[in-house]
Amino acid sequence: MVLPRSARGFTLVEVLVALAVFAVVGLMSAQLMSRTLANHEVLGERSARLAEVQRAMLILKRDLMQISDRPVRDLFGDPLEPVMIGSDGLMEFSRGGWRNPLNSHRAEVQRVAYRMHDHHLYRAWWAVLDRAQDSEPVVQRLLSDVDQVEFFALDANGDEHGFWPARLGLGGQGDPALRAIIMRMECEPFGIVERIWPVPGSRGTWLAMPANGEGEEA
Repeated sequence: MVLPRSARGFTLVEVLVALAVFAVVGLMSAQLMSRTLANHEVLGERSARLAEVQRAMLILKRDLMQISDRPVRDLFGDPLEPVMIGSDGLMEFSRGGWRNPLNSHRAEVQRVAYRMHDHHLYRAWWAVLDRAQDSEPVVQRLLSDVDQVEFFALDANGDEHGFWPARLGLGGQGDPALRAIIMRMECEPFGIVERIWPVPGSRGTWLAMPANGEGEEA
């Protein structure tokens, strides 16, 4: 007895072909899902990293846009320039705008420094301007996994200086005016990041603090 075509089932070959097609589709779907999840994870990591870098840049910008011409003294009483960039490319400077909502007995100018240690960028600040031997800075880690950070001073002639004051032998006197601060940083996964911030006011060359403290700005 021959069954009509509509009553016949699938042959073994047809079933095997269908299973193979479903297996291929399933494998492709799994690979696509795996890649999607991996890309999502990478994007999440990059977004978190970008947020960390942007936060560090905002803090740095906030400091540099309020640079003050107030010199200070170190723990030994020696004068320090308002802005100092060392041979290691890192920086220390005075900045204004230190808010004092509790009306504490302190200045509204703050001394801050940026340093590298073990591939981390740190921001340090002092509670006083003219330090005593027990004046310890408050240190916060600003950015992790940094390969290199350098700061440069840009003077009124458009010249870059890897240290500031440019003429350390003259105590900074006679230097061209400081116009801007340049930062070059190398960090993963963005490579080299460069920013430039103009010095507020660009009020001309900042002079060294007199050795006897006369003329010190309060």
